[in-house]
Amino acid sequence: MPNFHPFQSLAYAISARNRKKKYAEFLSLVQPMEKDTLLDVGVNTEEYSPTDNFLEKHYPYPEKITAAGMGDLQNFRTRYPSIRSREADGRALPFADNAFDIAYSNAVIEHVGSTDEQLRFLSELYRVGRRGYLTTPNRFFPIEIHTRIPLLHLVLSKKKFDAFLSHIGKTWATGDYMRLLSERELRTLLKKAGIADYTLVKNRFLGFPMTFTIVWKKA
Repeated sequence: MPNFHPFQSLAYAISARNRKKKYAEFLSLVQPMEKDTLLDVGVNTEEYSPTDNFLEKHYPYPEKITAAGMGDLQNFRTRYPSIRSREADGRALPFADNAFDIAYSNAVIEHVGSTDEQLRFLSELYRVGRRGYLTTPNRFFPIEIHTRIPLLHLVLSKKKFDAFLSHIGKTWATGDYMRLLSERELRTLLKKAGIADYTLVKNRFLGFPMTFTIVWKKA
């Protein structure tokens, strides 16, 4: 079996760099103010790297954040006592229309399930926030960001890629764990969700679009 360790090390470095860049991008594009309320949909209930829950670690107004996540949030609440949190499914958020100034979601939509479930997630994010910020990996980036494996996700069928992941001990990434999106698929979801006025940013690494950022502001 090939040893992908050099590729994995590179992928981890890319991921850390990408989180920092996306946070700076969020501040630049959305320009949040101290008075703005912010909903972060899809926080990590457990943290496995220093870049997990990056927004919560660095945002200067934590008391303005409401964090929504699935599962037990007790450890999250202990780690971030200034932040309000709510156990909630991003596909059916328990908040009123336009309840928040900013709806934020970093690399979550690819994990919520089928195309229909992704549409529900995006529609809910748009419903509850006056402004929105969403990111997701590019399906066609040469390295699959979650598994740190190069190229195979592009050339193998889903079934064969899952079999390979199981063979190397990455069964956690198989099945419904992720459904990556291309730019075309993402734009189709935006249209179906009724989001017409948006900006799509391609965040590149070595010339390849690695992630997509979507920013919108309601009239």
